[in-house]
Formats: sequence, C-alpha cells, structure tokens
Amino acid sequence: MSVNLERVPCTVVTGFLGAGKTTLIRSLIENLDGKRLAIIVNEFGDVGVDGEVLKGCGIESCPEENIIELANGCICCTVADDFVPAIDQILAREPRVDHILIETSGLALPKPLVQAFQWPAVKARVTVDGVIAVVDGLALAEGRVADDHDALEAQRQADDSIDHDDPVEEVFEDQIACADMIVLTKSDLLDNAGLSAAKERVSAHLPRAVKIVVSAKGAVDPAVLIGLGLAVEDDIENRKTHHDDELDHEHDDFDSFVVELPAVNDAGELAARIAATAEAEKVLRIKGFIDVANKPMRLQVQAVGSRVNHYFDRAWEPGETRQGRLVVIGERGINKSAIERMLAA
Repeated sequence: MSVNLERVPCTVVTGFLGAGKTTLIRSLIENLDGKRLAIIVNEFGDVGVDGEVLKGCGIESCPEENIIELANGCICCTVADDFVPAIDQILAREPRVDHILIETSGLALPKPLVQAFQWPAVKARVTVDGVIAVVDGLALAEGRVADDHDALEAQRQADDSIDHDDPVEEVFEDQIACADMIVLTKSDLLDNAGLSAAKERVSAHLPRAVKIVVSAKGAVDPAVLIGLGLAVEDDIENRKTHHDDELDHEHDDFDSFVVELPAVNDAGELAARIAATAEAEKVLRIKGFIDVANKPMRLQVQAVGSRVNHYFDRAWEPGETRQGRLVVIGERGINKSAIERMLAA
C-alpha cells in the first residue's frame, strides 16, 4: 500500500523492562544524520529516568524541547489523554520534524497505541513507520524474559489461589506479536550458544516472519530500523495478541513506587544493596538517580532484577537539589516496606 509522504513517520520502540530501549534510541538519534527528530518517552513510575537520559545527549537534530515525557501511566491506556496532545505539540514545532520516535514503557502493549494511528485526526498527519521490539538477550539465553522470572513462575505454580496466567510473559508475547523487527540486545555478554538460545526463545513467540537484529550496547545501523514505510496502522488487526478481546488491559498486575535516599558514600556498596534487594524481594526493575557524597557528578542507576549498572551521567547543576530517588517496579504484591528498608540500610 502506498504511503502518504506528507505524513510524518513514527517508529514505535517497545520492549520489556530493562531490555535496552533507551540505549537503542540514544544510538539512533546520535546516528540519524540529516533528520530532525522528536521523541515521546512513556515512563512507568514517577521519576522520568529515560527522558533525562535522552535530554542529556545534546544532539542538535533532537533538541531538548522536542523530547516529551508522558508520566501519567501507560501510553496504551491513556492514548486520548496523553498521546494525541503530544503529537499535536510535536507537529506544531518549527522547523517541522522529519521523524518521531516513541518509547513505550516496559509494561505497555504496542497494539492499542498503533490502533490510535487509525483515528482520522491522527491518520491524516502521522503514520507508523514500524514497530521495533527490544528484547533482553541475556535474560532470554537463561530461559527468561526478565531476571528472577523463574522464581516468579515457581511462586505462581505453588499457590493455587494465584491466576497461573503470567502477566510478564503475556506482555512480552504481545510486544513480540506486534513487531516488524526484533532487536536482541546485550549480545556482547553472550557466547555463541547463549546467542542461539536467545534467538530460539524469541523465534518461538514470533507468529510472522520477523527479522532478529543482534545488538551490543544499542548499536544498530539506523538504516535497518528507520524508513521501513510499513504504515503499520493499516495492518494492525492481523497482529493477534492476548488482549484482543479486551477494551483495556489492567496494570494492577504490577506495582510501582519511588524510594527517596539520602547521599551515599560508596556507589559500589549501593549497587550491591540494590542487587540483594531485587533478588530477595523479586523486583523486576529499579532505576533512578543517586547523590554520592563529595562527588560533583550525579550517579545514574539502572537495574534489571539483580543485574545493576551505575555510572556518573552529568554534573549536579548549580542550585539543583541533590536528592536520590529510585523507581521500583515489580509484580503486584511486592513488599514495599521491606524494599524501602533494604535500600536504606
């Protein structure tokens, strides 16, 4: 089907918690020469970590004012309230943007978002160039879609009162079902056997012939992912998901809260504490910013299960409050008080 070249193409980047969506998008904007970009970032939680990461990249073709953060909940559940106004805001920019990148939260289903591109007020102005699903190669190689997933599954199987449908698996499968391309990340952490296992795990969920692109540290040639011209909104009904018969999907399967921390003396010790907390309390994701005493730089923390990365991302600005804040995301019923206690220990 021909695509109206006057419409602005949008690439939807979906993927589970901590798979590497923000790293991929940052790589894309650093290498998409000649295109003026805008980004919509959808967070799950009250601290805009991913938007902060992208705003700090200083790329002239994607100025800070072209990065819009949506923190009012999952974008697929708040399309009318959040997505459409964000598109309106972006399309009003001068000079006109050439391409829009949309990063969904790790818990979002891409299909309801893509369906919004069928609305007449949207369809006339923008089109879905492609849906990119980012998957965690290391977790998949270990037989999971998330760290500590085996423990979550064992808990479900052991308790007859728990619905055995796994929301983590369902979200993962629905993201894969809508994808036009899969980016398998963290290949630098895998040997050949692990890489093959990860690819096989993804392939088992693919209902269509979808290519898997292997990536280390988010590096993918933009020509592979951008400019697909697929007008996905016209084909979305052929992408079958678990939630096709539902008007909405519930995020009550997941809990999210913010833990505020005072300055820490040792970043390594904090990372170990975060890893221990995630393992003990079955946390899916922890991310945020930390104040390290006597350091001029802000510490960024990204944790997937018990795997923790931390690095100084920028200097604290004059007059900025040096407050440590971590977003904690887990399945419904995680022990907030225990997690707060362990992180503050």
